[in-house]
Amino acid sequence: MRTNKIWIVIYVALWLWGLQSCDNHRTSTPPDEINMVVGTYTDTISEGLYSFRFDQTSGKATSMGLIRLANPSYLTFSSDGRKIYVISESNDDTDALSVLTFNKKNGAMRFVDSLHIPFAGPCYIEADTGMIFTANYGEGSISEFLVRNNKLDSIRTLVTGSYGGPDTIRQAEPHIHCVRFSPKHDYLFATDFSGDQLLRFSYNRQRIKEFKPFPLHIDAGPRHFVFNKEGTFIYLMNELSCRVTVLRYKEGNVETIQEINTDTVNARGGADIHLSPDGNFLYASNRLNHDGIAIFSVNKANGLIKKVGYQTTYRHPRHFNITPNGKYLLCACRDDNRIQVFKRDETTGLLTDTKQDIQVGRPVCIQFTDTLYAKPHK
Repeated sequence: MRTNKIWIVIYVALWLWGLQSCDNHRTSTPPDEINMVVGTYTDTISEGLYSFRFDQTSGKATSMGLIRLANPSYLTFSSDGRKIYVISESNDDTDALSVLTFNKKNGAMRFVDSLHIPFAGPCYIEADTGMIFTANYGEGSISEFLVRNNKLDSIRTLVTGSYGGPDTIRQAEPHIHCVRFSPKHDYLFATDFSGDQLLRFSYNRQRIKEFKPFPLHIDAGPRHFVFNKEGTFIYLMNELSCRVTVLRYKEGNVETIQEINTDTVNARGGADIHLSPDGNFLYASNRLNHDGIAIFSVNKANGLIKKVGYQTTYRHPRHFNITPNGKYLLCACRDDNRIQVFKRDETTGLLTDTKQDIQVGRPVCIQFTDTLYAKPHK
């Protein structure tokens, strides 16, 4: 009998220990966090690139690191998230493309290499294995770089955009604002701001060839664009007309099927555009007047969009991004020195300000990459 009691005591002790062990495991499991790097203009209070850890459950950000660079206005991660390609945009002889390493565990960034861009106003980067392309707004050109062993090499100009649109001030010179690959990486597309057209180049990972323009609405001022995941539609934000142009895409060719206004005040300050990860909603930001983000539902079958809301923001929402799990939209409000954190309603697409602003001087670019321990995103 006594032996049985001893075994009962041992069993209870082991059971209690197991519960405690499970509790400890649960409390020590990291939250659903991702790494985030923010580019800024350093003409006032900012010092360069800032890294954060962002909790996709709570919507809170934790500051991790800083690397001092002049006007790092746009950046992108390598496919493995361990390198950052970033441009310094000063519209002078300090314009440059730089390569940094990125430590996913602690957010530390380290300078590796830099190459001067002899074309004014670099503003966008598209990276592929061994190759990087920049859109140069001030020069109205696209630049190509080779990357060998993390070192930059061999710069050349692919094309210079056209000019002569009806806006005699803003379209008086060539401007190219965005350059992106097609989903299959067989074409490279770019926005010809002053020529009111979308440019296409054939791409085979060795050289660019076969240039072809696709005309858009006059006085549009095409700026940024995104493909849907299926690679069947392009959604293009026009800066001057503040319209979204929806284009059907197939094997390198495009066809306009819809145009819809994003603002009601004709601010001529259309900026950024993104699809939600599930492809059900489209977001487009406006600046210069009644700053905010237009929200559209997406008919995934025919690509058409319908305006369902408008979320006002702080001043000058030049760039924004949506977390990989789709729960939050973070908006870089340049002129108020902060990033607004909005919670997304995944059913309606509407946004709610969480009041958890991230204080950053002159933020203009937000990019995410998973941490080493982040939960997989469905």
